[in-house]
Amino acid sequence: MENYTYNSLTLQLEGLRVTKTNKYPMFIFLLLSYVFILVANVGIVVLIWTERSLHQPMYLLFCNLSINDVVGNTLLVPRLLADILVPPSERLIHYYECVMQAFTAHMFGTNAHTFLMIMAFDRYVAICNPLRYSTIMNHKMVIKLTVSAWGVGFVLIGILLGLTIRLNRCRTMIANTFCDNASLFKLSCENVFINNVYGLTFTVVLFAGSIGSMVLTYTKITVVCLTSKNKSLNSKALKTCSTHLCLYMIMLVSGFVPIALHRFPQYAEYRKISAILFKIVPGSLNPVIYGLQSQEIHKCLSNIFHIRKVKPTI
Repeated sequence: MENYTYNSLTLQLEGLRVTKTNKYPMFIFLLLSYVFILVANVGIVVLIWTERSLHQPMYLLFCNLSINDVVGNTLLVPRLLADILVPPSERLIHYYECVMQAFTAHMFGTNAHTFLMIMAFDRYVAICNPLRYSTIMNHKMVIKLTVSAWGVGFVLIGILLGLTIRLNRCRTMIANTFCDNASLFKLSCENVFINNVYGLTFTVVLFAGSIGSMVLTYTKITVVCLTSKNKSLNSKALKTCSTHLCLYMIMLVSGFVPIALHRFPQYAEYRKISAILFKIVPGSLNPVIYGLQSQEIHKCLSNIFHIRKVKPTI
């Protein structure tokens, strides 16, 4: 007969199955990735915040994506690094810390979708209605969209985890590298039908809304570009939209992989790795891709480095 421990506040993380040979390479990879995410994203936010020429809706909205990447990875990656260096039996986590980690993990994914959807709307207005762009996408609108994105994610994830917290727990093993909603409600021996229905509905609505808005937005942008004879408009639209679509596809693919692997228990380790990469890959590539494609960011960076080179000769 299986032994149960009811409502224990100490949980155990299954974590990654690392051997002595791959423990330190994995640790170094995660550490370097995390440091790069911090430096690149914080650098982008500071640059946009300090340079007046970058105080445009497109860049201000992108700041939220960078902040989301920093917060999401900061509350997950350091814990992963610590767990790699200890035996599986010592990978313990307090229940409330686990809930906070799950909240952060789901907020990270939800915000990635919502902010990329808002950025797509910004590109739509800029390309399809350029004469009214400054009127529609003013600072008040940017603040409203930003607050709405964070607020909607907070409420929806709050309900998601609220349904899980109400359950009594009879197990203590988190079958993942970090805590998420599914791992938490699987600790319960009660009926989790409501949790499954809400979780599935939430995921379907989020992905359907995200993909649907992207298809609709970029279909209209494509129609405008094809019917327009303005080569400069088409060139600018191609650059900004290709960058945005690249960020979206990276986020979408890296998010779909762990969801798909949930259906194949024999690939549990690959699912864990893909779930980690979902946090690391977009966070690492977003500032690089956006920074490389943005002429304004290029210009600001070149001005900063030029001033630093000139100063010693004065």
